[in-house]
Amino acid sequence: MRHSSWLGVVLGAAVVVSAADPAFAQAAPPTTAKVSADEFAARGQREARSIKYGDWQKLCFKPGGAKMICRTTISGAFETGQIAVRVYVTEREGDSGARVQLFLPVGLYMPPGVKLSVDKGMAHKIPFTWCLTNTCIAGDLAKPALLRELEAGKNLTVEVVDTNLLAVTTSLPLGQFGAVRKGAPAQVFEQQIDE
Repeated sequence: MRHSSWLGVVLGAAVVVSAADPAFAQAAPPTTAKVSADEFAARGQREARSIKYGDWQKLCFKPGGAKMICRTTISGAFETGQIAVRVYVTEREGDSGARVQLFLPVGLYMPPGVKLSVDKGMAHKIPFTWCLTNTCIAGDLAKPALLRELEAGKNLTVEVVDTNLLAVTTSLPLGQFGAVRKGAPAQVFEQQIDE
């Protein structure tokens, strides 16, 4: 399937999903704010409602003799039980870098990507990398500044653009992120490889 056809299918499905979801039912009036050439001008803004977040947890994976990979993660779900947002900060044992990934429902307008801001501070742009039938994934290297903000912050705001070209935001708690990220994993999954 060609990219443009695929995108049309994803966007068409999103209209049906978002129209049926009460969390996406109301929108703020359009804004006329000026934006720079590299920014996307949304027609308005609204907050996604009825998302309940769990606790931050750290899960680690040790595949065979390879280095351990740990994910510090949190998920938020709609009242229906459908996952609305899942955030991963993934780190490999011995590496100095980390990666941030967000799993979001299909049906979002992908070119603007995802904006993350901690305590209403500077926005960090995370591009969408790919979509499946039930989720779209945005991901990028986590800059050290973003990791410091996540550890020190109280709330993480996630902003995406829906198919009505409205900016949709949700905020999730960061209070336990730093302690969980630096602490022992809640669970380690090991895989032994016999040769």
